[in-house]
Amino acid sequence: MSLEIGDKAPEFALPTDGGGRASLKEFRGKNVILYFYPKDDTTGCTAEACGFRDAMPNFSRTGAAVLGVSKDTVASHDKFKKKYDLPFTLVSDTDGELCARYGVWKKKSMYGRAYMGIERSTFLIDGKGIVRGIWRKVKVPGHVAEVLAAVKAL
Repeated sequence: MSLEIGDKAPEFALPTDGGGRASLKEFRGKNVILYFYPKDDTTGCTAEACGFRDAMPNFSRTGAAVLGVSKDTVASHDKFKKKYDLPFTLVSDTDGELCARYGVWKKKSMYGRAYMGIERSTFLIDGKGIVRGIWRKVKVPGHVAEVLAAVKAL
Protein backbone atom coordinates (compact mmCIF):
# COMPACT_ATOMS: atom_id res chain seq x y z
CA MET A 1 0.00 0.00 0.00
CA SER A 2 1.25 3.45 -0.81
CA LEU A 3 -0.38 6.29 1.08
CA GLU A 4 -0.59 9.71 -0.50
CA ILE A 5 -1.33 13.14 0.93
CA GLY A 6 -5.11 13.54 1.05
CA ASP A 7 -5.76 9.83 1.74
CA LYS A 8 -7.67 8.68 4.79
CA ALA A 9 -5.13 7.43 7.34
CA PRO A 10 -5.43 3.70 8.13
CA GLU A 11 -7.05 3.11 11.52
CA PHE A 12 -5.38 1.07 14.23
CA ALA A 13 -5.81 -0.07 17.83
CA LEU A 14 -2.57 -1.46 19.25
CA PRO A 15 -0.78 -2.00 22.56
CA THR A 16 1.49 0.76 23.86
CA ASP A 17 4.12 1.31 26.49
CA GLY A 18 2.81 1.20 30.04
CA GLY A 19 0.29 -1.52 29.19
CA GLY A 20 -2.06 0.85 27.38
CA ARG A 21 -3.68 0.84 23.96
CA ALA A 22 -3.79 3.54 21.32
CA SER A 23 -6.10 4.00 18.40
CA LEU A 24 -6.19 6.69 15.75
CA LYS A 25 -9.89 7.18 16.52
CA GLU A 26 -9.14 8.49 20.03
CA PHE A 27 -7.20 11.40 18.53
CA ARG A 28 -10.05 12.75 16.37
CA GLY A 29 -10.00 16.52 16.49
CA LYS A 30 -6.20 16.59 17.05
CA ASN A 31 -3.31 16.52 14.64
CA VAL A 32 -1.21 13.37 15.01
CA ILE A 33 2.44 12.84 14.17
CA LEU A 34 2.79 9.09 13.58
CA TYR A 35 6.44 8.23 13.16
CA PHE A 36 7.75 4.77 12.33
CA TYR A 37 11.27 3.80 13.38
CA PRO A 38 13.25 0.56 13.04
CA LYS A 39 14.34 -0.36 16.59
CA ASP A 40 14.30 0.85 20.18
CA ASP A 41 17.59 2.07 21.66
CA THR A 42 19.63 2.14 18.45
CA THR A 43 21.63 5.19 17.43
CA GLY A 44 19.37 6.77 14.78
CA CYS A 45 16.14 5.80 16.52
CA THR A 46 17.33 7.21 19.83
CA ALA A 47 18.38 10.48 18.16
CA GLU A 48 14.97 10.75 16.47
CA ALA A 49 13.04 9.95 19.66
CA CYS A 50 15.09 12.45 21.67
CA GLY A 51 14.48 15.07 18.96
CA PHE A 52 10.73 14.62 19.33
CA ARG A 53 11.12 14.58 23.13
CA ASP A 54 13.03 17.87 23.13
CA ALA A 55 10.44 19.50 20.83
CA MET A 56 7.40 18.25 22.79
CA PRO A 57 6.68 21.66 24.36
CA ASN A 58 6.39 23.08 20.82
CA PHE A 59 4.23 20.18 19.58
CA SER A 60 2.05 20.49 22.69
CA ARG A 61 1.46 24.19 21.96
CA THR A 62 0.05 23.16 18.55
CA GLY A 63 -2.23 20.59 20.21
CA ALA A 64 -0.59 17.77 18.22
CA ALA A 65 0.00 14.28 19.58
CA VAL A 66 3.19 12.35 18.82
CA LEU A 67 3.15 8.55 18.51
CA GLY A 68 6.23 6.45 17.79
CA VAL A 69 5.74 3.02 16.17
CA SER A 70 8.09 0.07 15.83
CA LYS A 71 7.81 -3.71 15.89
CA ASP A 72 9.44 -3.82 19.34
CA THR A 73 7.53 -5.32 22.25
CA VAL A 74 5.75 -3.29 24.90
CA ALA A 75 8.47 -4.32 27.39
CA SER A 76 11.17 -2.98 25.05
CA HIS A 77 9.20 0.27 24.62
CA ASP A 78 8.87 0.60 28.40
CA LYS A 79 12.67 0.38 28.84
CA PHE A 80 13.36 2.74 25.92
CA LYS A 81 10.84 5.30 27.15
CA LYS A 82 12.19 5.22 30.70
CA LYS A 83 15.85 5.36 29.67
CA TYR A 84 15.37 8.50 27.56
CA ASP A 85 12.45 10.07 29.46
CA LEU A 86 10.22 10.07 26.38
CA PRO A 87 6.98 12.00 27.03
CA PHE A 88 4.96 10.50 24.18
CA THR A 89 3.34 7.14 23.45
CA LEU A 90 5.23 4.27 21.83
CA VAL A 91 3.04 1.85 19.89
CA SER A 92 3.96 -1.82 19.58
CA ASP A 93 3.26 -3.29 16.13
CA THR A 94 4.85 -6.71 16.71
CA ASP A 95 3.00 -8.40 13.85
CA GLY A 96 3.86 -5.57 11.44
CA GLU A 97 0.28 -5.07 10.26
CA LEU A 98 0.32 -1.30 10.86
CA CYS A 99 3.73 -1.00 9.18
CA ALA A 100 2.30 -2.78 6.14
CA ARG A 101 -0.84 -0.60 6.08
CA TYR A 102 1.29 2.56 6.07
CA GLY A 103 3.69 1.12 3.48
CA VAL A 104 6.82 1.35 5.64
CA TRP A 105 7.74 -2.38 5.72
CA LYS A 106 10.39 -2.48 3.00
CA LYS A 107 13.25 -4.49 1.61
CA LYS A 108 16.45 -2.93 2.95
CA SER A 109 20.13 -3.63 2.52
CA MET A 110 23.05 -3.30 4.91
CA TYR A 111 26.60 -4.46 4.25
CA GLY A 112 25.38 -6.24 1.13
CA ARG A 113 22.75 -8.23 3.02
CA ALA A 114 19.10 -7.81 2.02
CA TYR A 115 16.43 -7.97 4.71
CA MET A 116 12.96 -6.66 5.51
CA GLY A 117 12.63 -3.77 7.93
CA ILE A 118 10.90 -0.52 8.79
CA GLU A 119 11.75 2.40 6.53
CA ARG A 120 12.03 5.41 8.85
CA SER A 121 8.89 7.40 7.93
CA THR A 122 6.60 10.03 9.43
CA PHE A 123 2.96 10.81 8.71
CA LEU A 124 1.12 13.97 9.70
CA ILE A 125 -2.58 13.20 10.15
CA ASP A 126 -5.12 15.95 10.73
CA GLY A 127 -8.00 15.91 13.19
CA LYS A 128 -10.32 14.39 10.61
CA GLY A 129 -8.01 11.43 9.97
CA ILE A 130 -6.62 12.69 6.65
CA VAL A 131 -2.91 12.38 5.80
CA ARG A 132 -1.53 15.93 5.42
CA GLY A 133 2.20 15.21 5.33
CA ILE A 134 4.46 12.27 4.48
CA TRP A 135 8.19 11.93 5.01
CA ARG A 136 9.83 8.71 3.79
CA LYS A 137 13.45 7.55 4.10
CA VAL A 138 13.81 10.10 6.89
CA LYS A 139 17.23 11.46 7.72
CA VAL A 140 17.15 12.34 11.41
CA PRO A 141 19.00 15.71 11.46
CA GLY A 142 16.46 18.50 10.92
CA HIS A 143 13.49 16.14 10.60
CA VAL A 144 11.67 17.11 13.80
CA ALA A 145 11.88 20.82 12.92
CA GLU A 146 10.45 20.08 9.47
CA VAL A 147 7.52 18.14 10.95
CA LEU A 148 6.87 20.89 13.52
CA ALA A 149 6.78 23.52 10.75
CA ALA A 150 4.25 21.40 8.83
CA VAL A 151 2.02 21.02 11.92
CA LYS A 152 2.11 24.76 12.52
CA ALA A 153 1.09 25.36 8.88
CA LEU A 154 -2.12 23.29 9.23
